Amino acid sequence: MSNQKEYASNLTDKQWQLIRKLLPKPKKRGRKPIDRRAVINAILYWNRTGCQWRYLPSDFPNWNTVYGIFRKWRLDGTWKRIHDRLRELVRKAHGRKPTPTAAIVDSQSVRTAEGGEQRGFDGGKKITGRKRHIAVDTLGLLLVAVVHSADLQDYEGGHFVLHRIKETYRRLKVVFADSAYGKQGLPQWAQERCQVILQTVLRPVGIKGFVVLPKRWIVERTFAWMNRHRRLSKDYERLTENSEAVMYIAMIDLMSRRLARSKTAF
Repeated sequence: MSNQKEYASNLTDKQWQLIRKLLPKPKKRGRKPIDRRAVINAILYWNRTGCQWRYLPSDFPNWNTVYGIFRKWRLDGTWKRIHDRLRELVRKAHGRKPTPTAAIVDSQSVRTAEGGEQRGFDGGKKITGRKRHIAVDTLGLLLVAVVHSADLQDYEGGHFVLHRIKETYRRLKVVFADSAYGKQGLPQWAQERCQVILQTVLRPVGIKGFVVLPKRWIVERTFAWMNRHRRLSKDYERLTENSEAVMYIAMIDLMSRRLARSKTAF
C-alpha cells in the first residue's frame, strides 16, 4: 500500500475496518497473500471510473490478479455477503430490523457493449441492451439485482425478482411497483407463489408530465446513486452475473462510506 497513490475511490481506514471482517479467510499455505485492501481499491476504482481491467493504473496489483479475485468473489457469493451485511448495519443504524417487510421494484433499460449474452430491444425506451431489475427497501438500499434481456416486459422480469427476494427475505409482506407490473396475472402469481402482496402505484388521473409517485421515487433514487459509478453508465459486461455484481459493489461503496462517516446518522 505504501506505493499506491491516493485515489478518491480508495477505501478509508474506517471503511476497510468494516469490510475486512467480512472477507473470506486467506489461505495459510501457498504464495504470499496479496494485499486485499489494494485489490478492493482497484475494483472500486474500476467500478467508479468505468475503465477496462487492462487500463488499471500500474500502482494497483496486476489487472489479471484483480479480475481473478473479482470473479472468484462473485462465484462464491462474497460480494453479495458483504453487501447484505452492510445493508443490515445501515438498517440497524436507522432503527430498523435487519430484513424488511416492504420493498419497491422497478427496472432500468441500458445499452450494452458489443457481444455478451441476453441482449434485446426495448420498444418502449428504444434501447438495444439489457434491463436492470432491482428491488429495494424503504430506505432505498438494494435487496436484489437481476439483469436480463431488454426485450422482456416488466411483468415478465418481475417474476425473477419476486422469486429471488422471497427466497431470501422471509419477512417480506408487500412489494410496491408501477402499473406495468399489474398485468398478465403477476399480482395473483406473487400472492399465490411468493406469499407477498404486489401493490401497484398509479399515476394521478388528469395530471400530465413528471409526477413524484409515493414509494416509486425511492427506487428511482437508488438507480441515481448507482449511476454515479461509470461502470454502470451502460452495460459493458459479457455475463449478466458480472453486471449484477457491479451493482452490488457500487452499493458496497455507498453503504461503507455512510457507515464510516457516521454510525447513527446519514
